[in-house]
Amino acid sequence: MAWAARAVAAVSLGIVAWACLTAWPAVVGGHPLYAVMLVLTAVVGLAVAGLSFVPRAARPSSTWRRLGRVALGVVATSWLVLVAWLRPFPAIDPAPAAMVSDGAVTVTRTATRIELAPTAGPVTTGLVLQPGAKVEARAYAAVLRPLAEAGVLVVVPQQPAGIAFLATGAFEAARTAHPEIARWVVGGHSLGGTVAAMDADAHDADAEAPVVGLLLWASYPADDLSTTLTAAVLSLSASEDGLATPAAIEASRTDLPTGATFTVVEGASHASFGDYGPQPGDGTPTIDADDARAQISAASVAFLTALAH
Repeated sequence: MAWAARAVAAVSLGIVAWACLTAWPAVVGGHPLYAVMLVLTAVVGLAVAGLSFVPRAARPSSTWRRLGRVALGVVATSWLVLVAWLRPFPAIDPAPAAMVSDGAVTVTRTATRIELAPTAGPVTTGLVLQPGAKVEARAYAAVLRPLAEAGVLVVVPQQPAGIAFLATGAFEAARTAHPEIARWVVGGHSLGGTVAAMDADAHDADAEAPVVGLLLWASYPADDLSTTLTAAVLSLSASEDGLATPAAIEASRTDLPTGATFTVVEGASHASFGDYGPQPGDGTPTIDADDARAQISAASVAFLTALAH
């Protein structure tokens, strides 16, 4: 079985090397969970490789020993598939350039969130924008920066392993960290919007710092909120989206309040809402990224500005 152990070790180290080489900034700059998973995978892979060269006394096989090897193989394979699948979509230009502080916006980054804060105050409206699945949080900096320039505190959670359902406490953490914010908007891209819809429904009736708006980017709620949600809703979608398809967005109308606004960015795709490159399963955009980004930013600014008055 030494050859099998060495094969598993080689695949383990190959996945770690591939993830690091293709997404290094997202691995080291994002939430530490995925980096820890890669380190653990590499350590175990090296240990398995080393042990495969240690001579062992022959022992008679048994049913339990064979079952144990099969179970261990299934666990190892599942773990490696998960680690490979969780490899993040790293941010590409112009997102990194939007992460620089200037006279209008101060940018801060921690292990759990990115903040774009207006330098001029007072700031009374905040937005928590949940990234899409596996998308590096920085990828939204360029499209969100105009919102900060318009006077909105923008918080982008750095999700554990890039999964929004593992960052369900992000809104409460942002609200606790910023007691000066009188009203909040929650939003998200793709899976992030689904989690944001849950936050909106849970906190729109709060006595202090309530959620007054839900901003959906190529997303829709998992449950029917049509009769429970009181926050204003803007659903921004893309005509060429191959993931949150136009048909799916249209079907979500019945799950949102009748006053929800639906706006389609013609020619944009699912990945047009961030700067992280093409996404498997997505459609092909027919407008350039700058045009799509400008339309998404402008519609979002108008939505948040209206809620601030």
